[in-house]
Amino acid sequence: MSASTNITLFGIPNCDTVKKARTWLEQQTISFEFHNFKKDGLTVEQVEIWLKKIDFTTLINRKGTSWRALSEEQKSSADNPVDAMNLILANPSLIKRPVLQIYGDKLTHIGVGFNEQQYQTIFKEI
Repeated sequence: MSASTNITLFGIPNCDTVKKARTWLEQQTISFEFHNFKKDGLTVEQVEIWLKKIDFTTLINRKGTSWRALSEEQKSSADNPVDAMNLILANPSLIKRPVLQIYGDKLTHIGVGFNEQQYQTIFKEI
């Protein structure tokens, strides 16, 4: 990993999966910035960056309580990329957490969720 690699972990601090990812990164002594998207917000530009690398259906957590709280109309709107983005921006807790964003000279990786083997593979490659 080069000195110019920039790693940001997006999520909310009280999420168990985010806690696991943060702990794993810290145990590997990998420097990263944490972005609390409930407190610090999300921009259209940020979500667009993610959607260039991953499908919007991957980004939405359809198993969580935030998803279950949506109306049927809102849920069906999540099948359309533009409406899904608006839904995500209005309800950041719909995002499957954490989102790992890695930049070198350019955007190199976006990962959604946490799996130790997946992270090991990602960090071997960079």
